[in-house]
Amino acid sequence: MQTIERLLTYPEITAGEAERLRGHAADIIEGNLEQFTDAFQPSNSTNGFYTPSGNTTWTTGFWTGEIWLAYEKTGSSRLRAAGERQVESFLERIRNKVDVAHHDMGFLYSPSCVAAWKLTGNEHAREAAVLAADNLMERFQEKGGFFQAWGALGAEDNYRLIIDCLLNMPLLFWAGDVTGNPDYRQKAAIHIQNAMKYVIRPDHSTYHTYFFDPATGEPRKGVTHQGYRDGSAWARGQAWGIYGAALSYSRLKNPEYIDIFEKLTDFFLTHLPEDLVPYWDFDFQDGSDEPRDSSAAAAAACGMLEMAKHLSEQKAQYYRSMAARLVRALAEHCAVRDSRESNGLLLHGTYAKSSPYNTCPDLGVDECTSWGDYYYMEALTRLTTDWDPYW
Repeated sequence: MQTIERLLTYPEITAGEAERLRGHAADIIEGNLEQFTDAFQPSNSTNGFYTPSGNTTWTTGFWTGEIWLAYEKTGSSRLRAAGERQVESFLERIRNKVDVAHHDMGFLYSPSCVAAWKLTGNEHAREAAVLAADNLMERFQEKGGFFQAWGALGAEDNYRLIIDCLLNMPLLFWAGDVTGNPDYRQKAAIHIQNAMKYVIRPDHSTYHTYFFDPATGEPRKGVTHQGYRDGSAWARGQAWGIYGAALSYSRLKNPEYIDIFEKLTDFFLTHLPEDLVPYWDFDFQDGSDEPRDSSAAAAAACGMLEMAKHLSEQKAQYYRSMAARLVRALAEHCAVRDSRESNGLLLHGTYAKSSPYNTCPDLGVDECTSWGDYYYMEALTRLTTDWDPYW
C-alpha cells in the first residue's frame, strides 16, 4: 500500500506537458476518422488496434465523446462533421431501441449527444439524449429505489444496481434541466442515495453490484461481477464511485457526498502500486503479474478534477495535484506514442478479467479501452481548460 506522503513524491504533470499530450491525442483521434466516422470503435482494441464496429453495446458513446473533445481542442470542421454524423446514428439507435435494454444510457448519450447539443446546439442530439433519458427512466424500480442495471425488469436474478450507474445519472439531471420535468432529478437523487448507502463498505472500498428483494425492496447483498471476488475492490468500480460522488455533489450539493468522495479517493490512492497505474483489482499489489487497468486511473483523475471545483482552495489543490500525478503516470507508462503500436490513446486497460470467484470471461485484457481513451482525453482537457463537462 501507498502512503499519501509517498504519493506526494511522484511528480505532477505540468500544464504545458498536458497541453502537448492533448494535442497529440487530438491528432490521433482526427487521424482515425477515416475508419471511424460511419463506424464506431468497439469496447476495446485487439492486439492494440480497434477495428470498425456498429453502434451497439454500451461503449460507443466514448468514441464520439473523443471526437467532441478533439473538436474542442482543434476547432476542426472535419471533427465536427464526424461528430454530428454519429449523432444521427445515436438518434436512430434510440428511436429503434437498438441494444438499449440496460442502464448505460448516460455512458452512451452524455459524451455523444449531450456534448453535441452543448457545443453546437444540434437539435437531433437533444432529441436523442432526452429519448435516452426516458429509456433509462423505464428501469427505475420503486421497490428499493434504484435503476436496475441489467436483465428483464423485475427479474430476481438481476434485481440490482451497480456502481457504474452513478455515471449515468448526469443524463437525467440534464434531461430535467432541458425539459423542466422534475421527475428525472427526483429519481436520480433517490438512486444516488441508495447506491451510496449500500455499495460502500466500512473500509470505504466498494461493491460492484448490490441486490435487493424484488418483492419488498429490502437490501440483500453486495456481490461482484467484474471484480476479483465479492469482497475485493474492483479498481474501475472504485473509480466510478469517485467520479460518481463528485458528479452527484455537483448536482445535489449534499455535503455527505464530499465526505464519501474523500474516503473513496483515499482508498484508491493508498492502494495504488508504486508506478500509480492500478491493477484491475485492488487485491493485487506491487509484484503481481495480474494486468493493470489504466482506465481506472483516468476516470478517477477526472473525478478528482471535477470535485476540486467544489472544495476549499486547500483541498482543491490537493486533489488537482493528485490527479496531475495520475495523469503523469498514465502519460509515462500507458500513453500511445506511435501509430504502429496502436490506434488508441491509452494502453494497458482491462475490460474484464476472469477469476475463480467472478462470472465474466476475459475481455480486452491489457488493451486500449474506449472509456480509458475517453477519460484520458477528458483529464487532459480538464487540466488545461475551464471545461464545461458533458456529464
